[in-house]
Amino acid sequence: MGIKLYYTTVTASRTVKSQQAEVMRILESKSIQYELVDISVGGELRDEMRSKAGNPSAVPPQLFNEDQYCGDYEMFSEAVEADTLDQFLKLA
Repeated sequence: MGIKLYYTTVTASRTVKSQQAEVMRILESKSIQYELVDISVGGELRDEMRSKAGNPSAVPPQLFNEDQYCGDYEMFSEAVEADTLDQFLKLA
């Protein structure tokens, strides 16, 4: 599967929860299939996400196309605003 969304089911941050929900809602509204990767099930998944993103303090949501880093919530949001989501997700 192409698009991977790294997210967490365990967070006290309302910001993270709302950002994750918005990313999922937008992907679903555009019929873009994606795979969820829950980093809360183990520290190695969090470390993998941060390593792939090239940011040791990256927090979910983070988006990838296979193993290619697409970006975080801010970058996703900008791509939606600019109507360049396909390019952002490396689908174009």
